[in-house]
Amino acid sequence: MTRDGAKIAYRVFGDGPCVVLIPSLGRGSEDFDLLVPGLAQSGLKLILPEPRGIEGSSPLGSNDTLHDMAADIAAIIEEENAAPAVLVGHAAGNWVARVLAHDRPDLTRAVALVAAIVTNVVPGEVSASISASFDMTLSDQERLGHLQRVYFAPGADASVWLDGWWPEVSAAQRRAAKATLDKDWIRVADRHPTLYVGASDDVISPPPHLGELRHTIGPLADCRTVQNAGHALLPEQPEAVVQALTDWLKSLPDQGRDTSRVT
Repeated sequence: MTRDGAKIAYRVFGDGPCVVLIPSLGRGSEDFDLLVPGLAQSGLKLILPEPRGIEGSSPLGSNDTLHDMAADIAAIIEEENAAPAVLVGHAAGNWVARVLAHDRPDLTRAVALVAAIVTNVVPGEVSASISASFDMTLSDQERLGHLQRVYFAPGADASVWLDGWWPEVSAAQRRAAKATLDKDWIRVADRHPTLYVGASDDVISPPPHLGELRHTIGPLADCRTVQNAGHALLPEQPEAVVQALTDWLKSLPDQGRDTSRVT
């Protein structure tokens, strides 16, 4: 589809209440592929947008902000007649999920933040390893060390994330985030039921305590922690993430969609 002349690529799986899966910084929708079978079998319609600059989506403009990134996903939801949708943002994808919920509450049923930075500041050495993950001039062995250090739990196979990095997309998304000067979207759980799915071994964004989470993003927040996983989370414990999301979805109040098919 197109929005204001820009191409927006996305994939759709399943049928039922809609869940939109928004990937992390500089990564594409394929990160959610391991979750798709379990979520679709639970009676959900899944929309997987490709961020600007990935797999056919036009690059972000130099003046775009998180609001523009959110507007892309809003256009997809409207194109698919899928409102109200549950917005799931992995890691930096949580920025877009929260902005979209703020800008278009009419399209939003609830929000899930998966391994998202919401209450902490990333230490400098961790931030350096995040940047190194996008540095394709480094050897695979060097990058693998950085991936293992900051994205995966001890003993996990970090090599599954050697590919799938888009450095130019990451830079554009960081620029868009920096250009987003308003902060009203941060407190998403003032208005929308919000689930935080944390990872027990996450050194980038350790799971917050519930009180701290609600103080930061609002009283409608809840949280779950997945064991034996780091910030990558999705390739490490896909079944546990599916379980956390589907259990929570079944607990949400009905907003005009048939939730009985979420099993």
